[in-house]
Amino acid sequence: MSIEPPLTDLPIRTAQRGFYRGFTKDVTITAKIIVAGLILWAVAFPEQASAALGAMNSFILASFNFWYVYVMAFFVLLCFALALWPKAGRMKLGHHDDEPEFSNFSWFSMMFGAGIGIGMLTFATAEPMYHWASNPDTIRGLSEGSTADNVRSAYVWSFTHWGLAAWASYAIVGLSLAFFAYRRNLPLTIRSALAPIFGEKLSGPIGHLVDIVAVVATVLGVAQTLGFGVEQFVAGLSRIGFGDWLYTATEDGGQKTSTAAIILALLVIMGASTLSALSGVGKGIKWLSNINMGLSFFLLLFFVAFGSTFFGLQALFVGIFDYVLSIPTSIFTVWVSDGVDGSEASQLAGWQGAWTIFYWAWWIAFAPFVGVFLARISKGRTIREYVLGALIIPSLMCFVWFAIVGGTAINLELTGEAAGAITGAGASDQLFATLAVILSENLAWIMSLVVVVLLLTYLVTSADSAVLIINTINAAGDEGPKARPHILFWGAALALVVGALIIAGGLSAIQTAMVIGALPFSLVMVLMGLSLVKAIWRDVKREALGLPTTHDDDGPVAAPQPAE
Repeated sequence: MSIEPPLTDLPIRTAQRGFYRGFTKDVTITAKIIVAGLILWAVAFPEQASAALGAMNSFILASFNFWYVYVMAFFVLLCFALALWPKAGRMKLGHHDDEPEFSNFSWFSMMFGAGIGIGMLTFATAEPMYHWASNPDTIRGLSEGSTADNVRSAYVWSFTHWGLAAWASYAIVGLSLAFFAYRRNLPLTIRSALAPIFGEKLSGPIGHLVDIVAVVATVLGVAQTLGFGVEQFVAGLSRIGFGDWLYTATEDGGQKTSTAAIILALLVIMGASTLSALSGVGKGIKWLSNINMGLSFFLLLFFVAFGSTFFGLQALFVGIFDYVLSIPTSIFTVWVSDGVDGSEASQLAGWQGAWTIFYWAWWIAFAPFVGVFLARISKGRTIREYVLGALIIPSLMCFVWFAIVGGTAINLELTGEAAGAITGAGASDQLFATLAVILSENLAWIMSLVVVVLLLTYLVTSADSAVLIINTINAAGDEGPKARPHILFWGAALALVVGALIIAGGLSAIQTAMVIGALPFSLVMVLMGLSLVKAIWRDVKREALGLPTTHDDDGPVAAPQPAE
């Protein structure tokens, strides 16, 4: 039985001279036009943009909620199927003699930093607190919000959103890219992962479209992350005494982040990130990543030492047990509104749209960025090692953060020590409010300053890494082009997307744009998964026939023969 050889040459035309030298003009220019158009629309016509995005978002949540839920379930099932498939699990992401470039600890640290970053600082406190007050169980009358009986339910949903499904979406993109880049010698760009389906057509418009969708999704996904980070960064500045000008009053008597504060935060963050991106991965990004991990562990150990550690550990172990039991149903559950305002069905559908669907879209939009990064650091690992490492270890780290930090906040409110100071704070301010309850005024100021510095390093790392990943995709997978104008453009574009959408409609406007932008890339990701299965299946057949399954610049690489 014969089997056709795999595609190992995917020429992608790049400019040979001029401003776009080294870049694929079809991808780069089109992506710039789309992003620039969104910025101009949000700035020039904020009310129209907000209304139109809101209408599109409502349509997607009503029409594609099933799609988002089942797509994420598909990613989880596919990851575990590949890990458990004996012949697939043993395949290396690279040649037979390739070894991992990084130690397990460094590999896990970089995965965690790339995939979570800022979100951990905002949601490790805010999400358990929110679900403790309201979640599907309270809507259905199965538990009472803000009571001890509702803690377990709060952690089931917190772990659902930040657990296996999130990391499975990242893992699929990274695994697909690593497989085709290191076993097929194809460019490290999104289109390469679809080679078994579209073949040489990926050199043309189909491939350009795939990369454009990936760039736009990345911009919107990173913009969402930066948006949350900017809000929390401003909250931190307020806590350490930068003044009342950081907020303005709203018509309903509340407050919102002022335009001046948003501009200041973005100038600081994007200015630093652009300088870091210009210095490349080996200098600025590596240096900042080391600071991130050090300060992150310091903050976590602080909560272990001074927080509600026993309560948090109990929440961790019971929460993991409950979460594992809930997986078979939670990843397939879709709630549909009955059209009656205030009904149980409508409330459940609204909750799922605001939380679960939002998260699934966020992880999908963030997947091109994290996936390319995971591929770059995973050469030489087996598929089983990659999948289990990329799913389980980062998920457990998320669970520890949510249990220890969020558990401290919940316990302080349960015991009455916080007296509503944490629940009364906004999501971006709840971590700082928790510190204010635990510590004296001076110590709380010092720890708040530490969190502000950590936030800044995470924001800068996320932004500069995103700029370099976007440029890598635009340059047909070549990490070489570091053209300053393009780095400056995408740094400014990220800042303007965040600023324009926040000013136009707050964080909800970024959320809406991201849910919309993630939809087309979710289809690309499904195709990536199917393409990967097809490629692995064919490699299994090639191995059985004694044919080469890996290739380099010189052609096929034969597997080592066993000793006689």
